[in-house]
This record gives sequence, structure tokens and C-alpha cells, in this order.
Amino acid sequence: TVNRPFSISHSSVDSEEMKKFQLLAHKWWDEEGEYSALHSMNDIRVPFIRDTLLSMRNGYHLGNPLSGVKILDVGCGGGLLSEPLGRLGASVTGIDPLEDNIRTADRHKSFDPVLAKRIQYKSSSLEEIVEESMETFDVIVASEVVEHVADLETFIKCCSQVLKPEGSLFITTINRTQLSYALGIVVAEKIMGIVPGGTHEWEKFVSPEELEHLLESNGFSVKTVNGMLYNPLSGSWSWMESTSLNYALHAVKSGAEGQPLPTDTLSEMDSHQHSATAGTA
Repeated sequence: TVNRPFSISHSSVDSEEMKKFQLLAHKWWDEEGEYSALHSMNDIRVPFIRDTLLSMRNGYHLGNPLSGVKILDVGCGGGLLSEPLGRLGASVTGIDPLEDNIRTADRHKSFDPVLAKRIQYKSSSLEEIVEESMETFDVIVASEVVEHVADLETFIKCCSQVLKPEGSLFITTINRTQLSYALGIVVAEKIMGIVPGGTHEWEKFVSPEELEHLLESNGFSVKTVNGMLYNPLSGSWSWMESTSLNYALHAVKSGAEGQPLPTDTLSEMDSHQHSATAGTA
């Protein structure tokens, strides 16, 4: 049996943040528009998720390397990350509290019959998913999300609730440093307009140390923290050692008895599911 370690008394959804994104809900797939930096981020965040997961498996299907993997994309927006993960064979559930975002994501997905079968979108908060999906997902991705939530600890607890034991959590976000204020808000928003003004609040940025502590106190083991750098001139992202600006984190939920399970837990399931999922079209 699964016991819920806490009661959800309030939501991690920030209504003020939702108002900001409401105005841009129709612009998600404009690769030259307000979300251009998120489009180009796929060049490094998708391989990071893919390669990390494959390193934890013994075997995989070459055409659909993530077949048999159930992924929850939290704060999926218009589906910019859900779609490439679906193309890798994963079964993706994308959730976002904004209905307009979900409508945009559904419309774009409908153009590809393969994705239409692999991805489902829901206008939902993470807390609502907890009520129906305890320990359901192999993977959670929360990319450029935690800096917008109202209660980060509640958010992390909810992630733990819906992940299977030894499930993976991937987070990309922005560190709270003087440099991130100067470049992430003053330059990116106010001077260059790389992202719309008011998108971020520096006080809500979280340092890797704070995030790691929060994750470990909620049953996660942090495996990787990588710094990320955006070049506004080339419009491209790259990895770097420093986490003083953006960073990507991978954490694994502890096993059922509080101890990590073998890292190839997904591989047993994989051999049974290739034949059922590899031919999905």
C-alpha cells in the first residue's frame, strides 16, 4: 500500500505567473518569437534526458530508444519538450494549468499521427495528478518550471508522489546569483528582449544547493548537476562547468525500502514492451 506522507492544503500553481503565460499561449511554436530560446534548448536538454535514461538501461530499441518509458512533462506549455520525447518512443503525459497552452499543444500534436498516439495533454496542476496517478511515472521532467511555482517544497513532494521508486526527475532552471540577475533579467528581459519582460522574478530562482537539499529531504538522490549557457548571438545553448546561470539536474527517487534499486530496473520492463510499442505509428 502507498501512504501519502502529506496532505495537499494548497497549490504550487502561482496565479500571477499564469497570467503572464496566458498572453503568450498562442506563440509557443513560433521558433523566432518569445520562446525561441526554449526551442533551441531542446538541442541539449533532449539528449541529456535521453542519454541519462539509456545509461540506466541494459537494452533499448534503436528506432524508439525510450519505448516503454512513461514520462510526465510538468508545465508542458505548448509541448516543446513533450514532442521530441514522444518521437523517441516515450509515452508522454503533458500537464499545464493553462487551458490555452494545452489547446496549442493538442493542435500542434494533431499534425503528427505518431505523436497523437504517444502524447496526451491535460489541463491540470501537479497536485491534481497526484490524486489519480500515485507512483505511475518512470520519469518526470520539469524544464523551466520550478522558478515559477508558488511553493517549491509542495511541488517536489508531489513529484515524489507520482514517480515510481527509482524513477528519474529532470529539472532545468536558473540559479539565484548576481550574475543571473544581471544577465537573466536585466539583459535578457529589459535590454535584449530575449524573453518577455516580467517573465522571471529573481527572488524565485533557486540555487543548486537549495534544490539538492530539498530533493534529498524528500527521498531523492541527486546524480548530476550541469551548468548551461545561452548565447544570444547564435541563439544556441551549450554545457559549461559553472552553474552560476542556468543548470540542469537529474535526481533519482529512492527505492521502495528507502534504498536505491539497481540502475537497470527499466530494462526488465523494456524487453517485454519493445514488440508492443516499437511499431506505434
